[in-house]
Amino acid sequence: MGFDLQSLSEATSGAIGALVSTTILYPLDTCKTKYQAEVRAHHQKKYRNVSDVLWEAISTGQVLSLYQGLGTKNLQSFISQFIYFYGYSLFKRLYLEKSGSKTIGTKANLIVAAAAGACTVILTQPLDTASSRMQTSEFGKSEGLWKTLSEGTWSDAFDGLGISLLLTSNPSIQYTAFDQLKQRLLKEQLKKKAGVDSSSEVLSAFSAFVLGAVSKCIATFVTYPAIRCKVMIQAAESDEDNGKEGQPKSEKTVTGALYAIWKREGLLGFYKGIEAQILKTVLSSALLLMIKEKIYKTTWVLMLALSRLLSISHHRLKTI
Repeated sequence: MGFDLQSLSEATSGAIGALVSTTILYPLDTCKTKYQAEVRAHHQKKYRNVSDVLWEAISTGQVLSLYQGLGTKNLQSFISQFIYFYGYSLFKRLYLEKSGSKTIGTKANLIVAAAAGACTVILTQPLDTASSRMQTSEFGKSEGLWKTLSEGTWSDAFDGLGISLLLTSNPSIQYTAFDQLKQRLLKEQLKKKAGVDSSSEVLSAFSAFVLGAVSKCIATFVTYPAIRCKVMIQAAESDEDNGKEGQPKSEKTVTGALYAIWKREGLLGFYKGIEAQILKTVLSSALLLMIKEKIYKTTWVLMLALSRLLSISHHRLKTI
């Protein structure tokens, strides 16, 4: 029963951490997404930088619109992180049991993380697509989740699925780096604490924050061109600001999005908005992992107590 309880502890703490970090950083995420979705020639651009999106919201009295789609994003974040952390913990434990190893290597960790990420993407892609469309809609004109999803076909809800599967390498790189660094730090801590169960040992909030920031920064830089393409593919097609320059159907494919960026913005266009992306993702990831580590310590103790209580109850029933 400990197997299921530990996986559940990982999933619950990760999902709650994602929920909190997503809510705190959502206005930055909206500004970043709207800026990334814009692909025009330099003289036609509406936003020169991410701060222009924020200024537009303030100047038009639409500050609350920076939160449009928050409910959908929170739902997507909670479900995806729960599935991811549960799958990651489950697959990692299965690997250790089958291999007989005490620790998991870097290559195996990458495979395990990628498998968990692929499962997560397939199950939550419609919510991810809907939240991107709601964020990139004109301020004050974002529609609800069901109306956003019902506007297109079922296949439209899975726009960007291929590139999302490719981007599973991002959390794979991040969490693998974090997990390996975490193991090294915990080994050093355990040397100073005799008789401590390594499964219940956790990082300090500061250590988790720093490791989360470093690992996410590296993963984001490596995969950013794909991240930008994904935003473009999922972005709302109808926007009054775009006028006749609405998103062509060709840009709904990976090759079309890549060509549009190259033609209108050149090589540097593939890294447009990377500063905001790194700031948002690093802060979000660091907060998520920091909260997860602190919550996990509590949930692990509660799960162990529940497990012992159930074991005692089961033993008493047998003796009756």
